Amino acid sequence: MRTAVPGSTEPTGERARAVAALPGRLLHDPCTWPPEPGPLPAGRTKMAKRPKGFMTKVSQGMERFSLAITNFAGSSTAFCSALGIVVVWALLGPVFGFSDTWQLVINTGTTIVTFLMVFLIQRSQNKETKALELKLNELVAAMQGASNHLIDIENASEEELATLHRHYQKLAKLADKESDITSSHSVEEATSRHRAKTASNGSSRATKSAPSVGAKVSAH
Repeated sequence: MRTAVPGSTEPTGERARAVAALPGRLLHDPCTWPPEPGPLPAGRTKMAKRPKGFMTKVSQGMERFSLAITNFAGSSTAFCSALGIVVVWALLGPVFGFSDTWQLVINTGTTIVTFLMVFLIQRSQNKETKALELKLNELVAAMQGASNHLIDIENASEEELATLHRHYQKLAKLADKESDITSSHSVEEATSRHRAKTASNGSSRATKSAPSVGAKVSAH
């Protein structure tokens, strides 16, 4: 039984048993480990390797295509086109005698379009929902008093959502007891907020212009 010498590159374990099963010409030639693949059986061809990033390019192409279709489907041009098709189909009814084939054409067309649009609309909604969730997560993470438990809350269980819902219901009840919404969001308060914001903007502008004025005086 052969034993592996420490520091040597000789295979051990399962690899050693695989080496023992190789032909003798390979055992005596260390340059052939791992062994090169042999010729393929008759009738089989070697598959061409797909370039790296192939699936990424396909996914990006499908994304651009679906985005273009989504934008077109929500445009006035798409609505007018669909309306024109329906009008033409209705006008051709007397020509074909309102036959079953005439009805089958519009039924088949609308079924195919509806079937494809279901997946397209769902994909668009998933993307918009994810973008909205990321924006809300950024706001929650940036605010000092906001709880980080609300980040990625869409993956929480129903029990956790119910607990948080009760928590905010309690906060709403406490706020209602302290003051009425007509007093906390009155027209007078809106006016005072506007004046305070205008005053703060004016002071900030004066602060920004002060260094430039001082620089002019020092230059003279």
